[in-house]
Amino acid sequence: MSSKNNNAAPSINNPNNINLGNTNTGQAVGLLEVYGLVTAFAAADAACKAANVTIEAFDKNKPGNAESLEIPLLVLVKLRGTIADIQAAMAAGEEAAMAHGGVMSKHIIPRPTPDTEAMLAINALQ
Repeated sequence: MSSKNNNAAPSINNPNNINLGNTNTGQAVGLLEVYGLVTAFAAADAACKAANVTIEAFDKNKPGNAESLEIPLLVLVKLRGTIADIQAAMAAGEEAAMAHGGVMSKHIIPRPTPDTEAMLAINALQ
């Protein structure tokens, strides 16, 4: 008898929306840098519900002027999927983020090079 639980409820819109390893190399990447962790969760949730994307990672950055900011933590949400899915996910994620702490910056990489993939693997939260 297996003790593995196969009865976990998947997400309705995207049953595999969280990826803890980098198995999506070669897919488009969406980078959405937002103010605060709650904003990051709201943006990631909206992105995954809007399109067939995976969350590759959250990453953090404390800017040099953090003490002067209302929200002193920047969180980078890294998303993977097809370019069309990334575009839809980024639009939904940005809209959700603007309703919370706001967006610092955003960028889509349609086809990351191997060198870019190596840099994408760097994560301050690991």
